[in-house]
Amino acid sequence: MPGARHKILGHVLSGFCHKMNRRKPIYGDTMDTPLNRCLTTFDITLLGVGHMVGTGIYVLTGTVAGRIGGPATALSFLLAGVTSTLAALCYAEFGTRIPRAGSAYAYTYVSIGEFWAFIIGWNIVLEYIIGAASVARAWSVYLDTMLDGAISNATISITGELHETLFSTYPDILAFLICIVASLILAVGVKTSAYINNGLTILNCLVISLVIFLGFYYADLDNWSEKNGGLMPYGFSGVLAGAATCFYAFVGFDSISASSEEAKDPSRSIPIATLLSIAFVSFGYILVAIALTLMVPYTSINREAALPAALGAVHADWAKYAVAVGAVCGMTTTLLGSLFSLPRCLYAMSVDGLLFGFLSDVNNKSQIPISNLIISGLSSALIALLFDLNKLIEFMSIGTLLAYTIVSAAVIILRYRPIPSVDDKSFGAPQLESPWDREDSSATGTPVTDGGSSSSEMFEALTVGRLRPQYAWLEPLVGGRAPGAAVTGCVYTFTVAAAALCAHEHFLSGPAGLWALLPDIVLTSIMLACLLIIKAHQQSPTRLPFRVPWVPFIPAISVVMNLMLMINLKALTWARFAIWMTFGLLLYFLYGIHHSKLGEGVGLLSRSASGGGNSGGWGAVEKTSALARRVARLGRGSKSDDRKPIICDDDSTRREP
Repeated sequence: MPGARHKILGHVLSGFCHKMNRRKPIYGDTMDTPLNRCLTTFDITLLGVGHMVGTGIYVLTGTVAGRIGGPATALSFLLAGVTSTLAALCYAEFGTRIPRAGSAYAYTYVSIGEFWAFIIGWNIVLEYIIGAASVARAWSVYLDTMLDGAISNATISITGELHETLFSTYPDILAFLICIVASLILAVGVKTSAYINNGLTILNCLVISLVIFLGFYYADLDNWSEKNGGLMPYGFSGVLAGAATCFYAFVGFDSISASSEEAKDPSRSIPIATLLSIAFVSFGYILVAIALTLMVPYTSINREAALPAALGAVHADWAKYAVAVGAVCGMTTTLLGSLFSLPRCLYAMSVDGLLFGFLSDVNNKSQIPISNLIISGLSSALIALLFDLNKLIEFMSIGTLLAYTIVSAAVIILRYRPIPSVDDKSFGAPQLESPWDREDSSATGTPVTDGGSSSSEMFEALTVGRLRPQYAWLEPLVGGRAPGAAVTGCVYTFTVAAAALCAHEHFLSGPAGLWALLPDIVLTSIMLACLLIIKAHQQSPTRLPFRVPWVPFIPAISVVMNLMLMINLKALTWARFAIWMTFGLLLYFLYGIHHSKLGEGVGLLSRSASGGGNSGGWGAVEKTSALARRVARLGRGSKSDDRKPIICDDDSTRREP
């Protein structure tokens, strides 16, 4: 029976792969949630700004300018800002489609599949835990510097030093307490914590405006002269390395997506808040970097407290106290943003069955996942207590860049994928009434009439994911596949080729000969061919409050820039990332894949606390219209392979003579 054993094994492996690639349904009312929908566009915008403007301004700017970029730190922030903006556009579109907690995790689950969604969710957990810990650590270090080392000296005298490479010099008890206090503030409720965040963010923005004004007022152009190292003392490689580190300053904008399930009007608020916050923060970071390096030479920058030291150097000592207030406000809002987002991600993964069930419990009074908040606060506090700030920042960037890469790729995939049987509220936004929602008029002989939809829009909706007529010459290459399948394959190929190209450029040292450039030419040709094939297919005409322009080109550029920054991170950072991913994969294959709600046949995206009697909730299985079923069958064979027996009759009835 070797043939039977092979078929059984093949069937088991096929089922295993099916589980890893299963995707969330997106049916029903996306606004149904046990969480409190109370946040306005203003609240969410300040949440994003507050999350991004904190440690990056007061600590990271000095670290990058003094150690990596010099005066070219402004270029590093510009490059990191452009990369973040491209990713933010992709997040904004998904925020209108899927206004749920979980951010990139939820987006990936809908568009790509369960395995990659878990990978992204696991990395988002890492991002937020380390983000909160690093901010608390920076908060403590900054205050200690302002007090001339009084806190660190007192702590070392009591506890002694930690003589380990991975750990910090001493256990930071103040950072531990800061995380605990921030968690208690968030436990009060989302609206109260939003009021606190708004006030602190506005005060912080006023302080930053003062720093920029004073920086340009006391500017000395000699600090950018050749005698002080010039504009790019570390070359363009320093700009790239600085951008990879500066990227940490922009990671807070995905907290906007994490708040989708608590927004009053997520389809409008999420894209507006995302774009406004990323534009404001990018502009602010660039101006602060320019002001800092114009006030003092980059070799004289105090890496621990760059702005107060620079203001003191130009004899503006009175402004140091304003900066101290702004630093406290900024780092507090960044900490609140990280600890706000982390429980929402754990909650989303738990509701889907990929993490332990108790993590999806929501407190009836405060309407927040309180157990997640306790775990998040304690985890961040312990990491802040023991680990060094610089190691935390580098470790955090790699997981965030991976999330941005996959979300950007997912926008392309979902834009070219047919979405059958979606009702008008499926994405929480007004949409084009697609043919999926209409009755099959061809069966009754009655023509479909709709004053708001033209025949061309109907044709586009019916041909989503298929080659356009003018590109029929590509049919022998990509024809005969299910709608959207060729686009998905091209996205995977493009991403792998882009990663190989970035790695080749990074590790290629010295002058390159013709043969050394051959891989670049081949990989670039593959990437361009993939974009051509993707562009040749019909996009979905679904109307959304916000859609990424120039798809697939903007998401493709975002993928390349994210991969470029990932390649420029240190090898040790990759090693730590591999260890973290190993733990995540063990958790998924030992628990998540077996407890996924998709495996139970339960409506996955419904967040209704009651769980029963709500057949129309998001994730409920609804009856697909006849026309949708007919169109969906176009890419299938006449008979499903799942109905075939594992063991053929010939094998089961074969006897020895």
